[in-house]
Amino acid sequence: MTNPGKSAIPENHPLSLGGSTKSRPRMVAEFMDRADLVFAIGSSLTITNFGPKVPPGKKIVHSTNDPSDINKDYRADHAVIGDAKMVAEALIAEIKRQRGAGDVKALQFLSDEIAAIKKDWIADWKDHRTSDEVPINQYRVIQDLMDTIDRDNVIITHDSGSPREQMMSSWESTAAGSYMGWGKSTQLGYGLGINLGAKMAAPDKLCINVMGDASFGMTGMDIETAARNGIATLTIVFNNSVMAAERDVLVLATEKYGSMDVGGNYAKVAEGLNVQSRRVESPDDIIPAIKEAVAVTQSGQPYLLEFVVKQGYDFSRDDVAGL
Repeated sequence: MTNPGKSAIPENHPLSLGGSTKSRPRMVAEFMDRADLVFAIGSSLTITNFGPKVPPGKKIVHSTNDPSDINKDYRADHAVIGDAKMVAEALIAEIKRQRGAGDVKALQFLSDEIAAIKKDWIADWKDHRTSDEVPINQYRVIQDLMDTIDRDNVIITHDSGSPREQMMSSWESTAAGSYMGWGKSTQLGYGLGINLGAKMAAPDKLCINVMGDASFGMTGMDIETAARNGIATLTIVFNNSVMAAERDVLVLATEKYGSMDVGGNYAKVAEGLNVQSRRVESPDDIIPAIKEAVAVTQSGQPYLLEFVVKQGYDFSRDDVAGL
C-alpha cells in the first residue's frame, strides 16, 4: 500500500505486504523486485519520495478514477478508468469466471512465503523493538504501543519526517481505515490537526498522533484546542532533541548556530495548556504510561506522552533492484 493507502487492507491479512514510503517492510521490497506485473489500483502512481516506486522493466496495469493520472509518471501497458472498489469487484468476478475456485495450493504457498519473509524481517528488527537502551529506541515505543492498545479500535497517524518512516514500516494495522498516512506535500505538524478531526468524526475510537519534537514546535500549541473543547486525543512526542530530517543540509548552520538542535520539556508545555501529560525516560515506564494515557482519554480528556528518545536514524529500507 502507498502512504495514504495504508490500512486500506488490514496488514495482519496473510497476503498483505504492508505500506511503503522510502521505508517499507521487507515483503514490499522483495515482491516488487520479483514481480512480472504491477497492478496499481486506486493509486495515482505519482513518483515521490513519500511512496513506493515501480522498478524498471515491469508491465503495469494502472487503475484510477482520474484519467490524467494515466501515463503521467509511468507508462502503463493497460489502463482501467473507474472506482477502485468497483474495478476490484469486477476483476474478482472475472477471475472466478475464468478459473473457478483457483489453485488453493498456490495461494497457500504464497501465504506461507509472505509469512516466512515477514518472520525473518521482524527477527532482524527484534533488537530495536525490544531494546532497553536509554535514550529510548522509537521502535520499542511503537512495539509496546501495538502490544498494549486495541488496534481494532484505533485511528493512528504519524507526522512528517522520522516518525513517518518509523511508523509506516513497523506499525501493523489490524482494521481497515485505522491508519491515516500522509506526507506528500503537507506541512510539518499536520498530524496533530487531522488527529483532532479523526476524534471528532469517530469519538469512540482511540485517536493517536505520533510526532517529533520539531513538528511539535511548529503546531504543538494546538493541543490547547483539544483541552478547551474536550477532544480526547492522545499525542505522542518523540523528543530526540534534533531536527533529524535536516541533518545532511544544515551542517554549517548547526556548527555556527545550533540550527539543528531542538530543546524543551514538552510535557511541561502540555501541562501549561491544561493537557494532562507525562515525560518518559525509561523503557520500563513505557507500557504503564500508555495505560495511564489511554485511561485519561477514555474519561474524555486529551493526553500528551513525551518519550525521550535517541536520534534514531535506523529505517527499514531493504533495497529494490533498479531503484
